[in-house]
Amino acid sequence: MKQIPLPIAGEAEPSFDNFVAGDNLATLDALRRLVVPSPPVYLWGPSGAGKTHLLAALARQLRGEGARVGWFDADTPLPWTFDEGWWLIVIDGADRLDAARQHAAFALFVEAATHGVQMAAAGTLPPVDLPVRDDVRTRLGWGQVHAVKPLTEAGTRAALRREADRRGVFLSDEVMDYLLTRFARDLGSLMALLARLDSFSLAERRAITVPLLKKMMNEEGRGT
Repeated sequence: MKQIPLPIAGEAEPSFDNFVAGDNLATLDALRRLVVPSPPVYLWGPSGAGKTHLLAALARQLRGEGARVGWFDADTPLPWTFDEGWWLIVIDGADRLDAARQHAAFALFVEAATHGVQMAAAGTLPPVDLPVRDDVRTRLGWGQVHAVKPLTEAGTRAALRREADRRGVFLSDEVMDYLLTRFARDLGSLMALLARLDSFSLAERRAITVPLLKKMMNEEGRGT
């Protein structure tokens, strides 16, 4: 019978402190210093670059000040209802909004402007290239627009090692090289893989090695 691992190291909640900035120091600093309400903030960049992490970190910072936050993305069911008690409204995945959600997003922008609520959004494309209606595109690009750049390989390695240290596990150079050559390079995917690998190694009572990683992937039906 396989051992059920105890949750020794839970998932770290996104914060500004645990964001690996890389080439995004200016963006990180701007969000840390954001005074609300301000003009909308829009983050754009490839999937896995850290946009959602930064939005969640901003929401966490404001919640720490007693704020309430509304969070929407392209998969959030309709209707999207405005709450006057919010300090911040987040719209993630702006590039994937369908027609109905574009209408809902525009309504949120109008309500936010009326009630002095901060808007923050993210997508994979800059505002000018977003496949959305003009009034939504204009509002997304009205305030601060930041390009979020993915980490370099060195930055990705540093981020994985830091997370491994937080979990109390050791990643050898061999395992690290395997992760970076056989799997998607975006940090979100790699962090999720590391979390599964940590849990699997506890269940197997074995150190993290390439053979252990291969065994896990085979059992998940994702053989490498």
